Amino acid sequence: MPARLRLLRAAIASLSVALAALLLVAGLAANGTWDSVADRDAPRTTSAADLELALNDMDGQAANILLANGDAGRGRLKTPYAKAVGFYGDARRGIGHDLRMLAVAAQGDRADEKTVENLTDDFAEYQELIGRALENDDRTGGRKLALVDYRRATDLLQSRLLPAARTLVSSNGGRFDAAYTAARSALAGQLAAVLVLGVLLLAALGVLHWYLARRFRRILNPGALAATVCTLLAVLFGAQMLTASAEHLRGARRDAFDSVVALSRARAIAYDANADESRYLLDPLRRDQYARAFLAKSQELYGIQGATLATYDAGLAATWKAYASDHRDLRFTGQFRRELDNITFPGERTAAERTVETYAVYQRDDRRIRALLAAGKEQQAVEFCMGWEPGTSNAHFGAWMTALDKVTNINKAHFTDSVREGRSEVADLLPWTGALLLAALLLTALGLRPRLAEFG
Repeated sequence: MPARLRLLRAAIASLSVALAALLLVAGLAANGTWDSVADRDAPRTTSAADLELALNDMDGQAANILLANGDAGRGRLKTPYAKAVGFYGDARRGIGHDLRMLAVAAQGDRADEKTVENLTDDFAEYQELIGRALENDDRTGGRKLALVDYRRATDLLQSRLLPAARTLVSSNGGRFDAAYTAARSALAGQLAAVLVLGVLLLAALGVLHWYLARRFRRILNPGALAATVCTLLAVLFGAQMLTASAEHLRGARRDAFDSVVALSRARAIAYDANADESRYLLDPLRRDQYARAFLAKSQELYGIQGATLATYDAGLAATWKAYASDHRDLRFTGQFRRELDNITFPGERTAAERTVETYAVYQRDDRRIRALLAAGKEQQAVEFCMGWEPGTSNAHFGAWMTALDKVTNINKAHFTDSVREGRSEVADLLPWTGALLLAALLLTALGLRPRLAEFG
């Protein structure tokens, strides 16, 4: 009999230690996952998206500088020129920062390392071409040479820089997805193991109760009963910790960060489309090319089957009206559709719908610019395109970006909240599970001590 009691005590102790060790490993792994998500995976993906946006912005601002400069500075549009110069510098500095971060992120991945190296070299060449274009444009009669250099720069941007940036977005996003899938799988496996060990430990305690009741004619053993309660609470807290971690991880990645990526991509496309308007006004020889490019990017944002620039506004109004009546209506596609299909948080739908509404205003401005140019009013088209006064295209573009930022910030805030709450679940519950299992171990020993003492 004492041998059997000692065997049960040893089994309970072994299972308690194993369960405590498993929960400790799972908790530390969950903390490591949150550190990776918040400090590595998400920043790397957003840095790649920010790089694409900054490249588009820099090229668009270069076109704006050339447009606003007049004839070697004569007839310069002062406010648009000053703003374009400032935004150009901001974008260039942002690109340098993003390239440094992505170079660190690429270490150990030869393909990404090569992509970043090529990007850095191509960006140096791009800056040289833009610098020459701006220098030529400051000389009387230098506009023709400036356009030659600008064309080469923007061709380099479209053929090499932007595809490389998108490759990095895809690569870093893919690694984030792989890490997310692995973490969710690990949490599911750990939860199953915790439940199995918990059931075995509770079963061992149940056998102990049965054995004590049968051999010692005692219905209850206070120590063993208290140990059972502690064990049950430890299993429940441990399961809650792992379940909540998995749920917060899903919320951070799928509910919030997927939208952040879609909206960041939409912002980059928006800046490229806005740059196409400036290019369209700047370079008469490529107007057809830039008009097609603007439409293609508009379709990426809000896709309308078969639409042309002439029919796009009517198609947008009709499909948006249909969506307002039925949110499941699938008559349009694109990045805005992706976001609208992933509405999760309070206020997100209203903000997302406001983004589309301000986008529609900007699209109508584009048609006005083209109409002014077609009517021979080139200066008025340039001033309307580049002006910052209320009612001008830039002002409406700014309102659109403000609306887009609001949706993005809602998702970023919930991403941050999910990370914080996931860490909090581990920090709050892991110590309790350890303390409860230790208490169960001690209570079992104390509960059996009087029984074992009876045998000397």
